[in-house]
Amino acid sequence: MIGGHGSEDPHTGVQIAHEEPSPVRQVWRRVVLAAFFLGLTVLIVWIDRESYRDGDEVGITLLDAVYYSTVTLSTTGYGDITPITEGARLVNILFITPLRVMFLIVLIGTTLEALTTRSREEFRIRRWRSRVRQHVIVCGYGTKGRSAVRSLRATGTPLESIVVVDPDSRAIDEANSTGLTGVVGDAGRTDVLRRAHVERARAVIVAANRDDAAVLITLTVRQLNPSVPITTSVREEENAQLLRQSGADTVITTSATAGRLLGLSTDSPRVVSVVEDLVTGGQGLDLSQRTVSSGEVGLGPRDLRDVVLSVTRGGRTLRFDDPLIGTLQSEDVLVVVRSHGPDGQVYART
Repeated sequence: MIGGHGSEDPHTGVQIAHEEPSPVRQVWRRVVLAAFFLGLTVLIVWIDRESYRDGDEVGITLLDAVYYSTVTLSTTGYGDITPITEGARLVNILFITPLRVMFLIVLIGTTLEALTTRSREEFRIRRWRSRVRQHVIVCGYGTKGRSAVRSLRATGTPLESIVVVDPDSRAIDEANSTGLTGVVGDAGRTDVLRRAHVERARAVIVAANRDDAAVLITLTVRQLNPSVPITTSVREEENAQLLRQSGADTVITTSATAGRLLGLSTDSPRVVSVVEDLVTGGQGLDLSQRTVSSGEVGLGPRDLRDVVLSVTRGGRTLRFDDPLIGTLQSEDVLVVVRSHGPDGQVYART
């Protein structure tokens, strides 16, 4: 459904990305077709001009031919110019009548296409609503929201599994242009999140521009889906605890994180480069979370092919060098570093 436009259901506020011809191009195409049919009719009538009568005069001028063709194709039919020979009447039956039908189809084509497009979009939205589940909802499509979507795409999340919620219709149009489904509205409102089917989501990312908005969105999401993982960003570090109390599982302090990187860049610029590489998915070094495989149970973190950074066991996260880890267990969750080669393949440590 990748395309440059999205159609909005006025009842749901959902916009599905799809390709749509330019309205100007559609109008010009109909104008050209209408002119072609009119010109063809004028030519047919003009060739057989001696078979028509205008009042008491037999034969018509070129202007009469244009006039007759116009009123005939538009079904106005004043009757002042009429075919008087059997041949002319046969031509009217076999050629001009079909041209009149096609001319009328072109004239009412805009209305017909509008009705068809509306029905098609309603069908798309109904199908999307019946199929959408285990998707990721991104609340806010500003700089942070767009970066979050790029990261999701780099880690393999398909476009159809990402839903963007933003109160700005221009932001949703931009999301549609990349193939994303969007919902226009404030993510802090219950009805808007229900349009995005938050109750079926596998994760929610809150990328609001203001901390108070992030708190409200987090509270609303948690009320509608008590178990969904929520990741949210906050500008001020002092508000991070408030976000956690509101139900956020992961809170990222954007200003503090940026400040720490700025400080590191002074004396350790290569460290900053590595950190940027780690958080940029799909290239170079990547951070990845996975469970312990059956063949790794009983081994130490240093014995694995992947570079292990942490082990989560029983809800507690331990650093790779923590002696409490001992050997790996079947329920452990690992955070590891993997490398992407030039061909895009993932390589582990040998």
